[in-house]
Amino acid sequence: MGTRIAEHPILGEQEKGNPVTFTFDGKEMKGYEGEPIAAALKAAGVMVHRYTKKEHKPRGIFCAIGRCTDCVMVVDGVPNLRTCITPLKAGMDVRTQYGVNAEPFEEQK
Repeated sequence: MGTRIAEHPILGEQEKGNPVTFTFDGKEMKGYEGEPIAAALKAAGVMVHRYTKKEHKPRGIFCAIGRCTDCVMVVDGVPNLRTCITPLKAGMDVRTQYGVNAEPFEEQK
């Protein structure tokens, strides 16, 4: 499953859990249970997690310790979850976030 983050600066050394599947923007992906969602996405080549509200600029992993908001995504319908510290679970529905809520960019006014 590609390159993985082996040691997280806050969560420490990452032990591989059981392989799980989850969806990212409707596409099925694989990761390991318990690893940060952002780590599973990075291993799959996903670098953009959200787009800013004002200028629609892409953001991804920046601090990787839960302090900034660059990695926030919509997870199981809940917006603004920091994916760098949120553990992956089987069946999660992870979506790119546009602005500050769970609505797609085109629908925001």
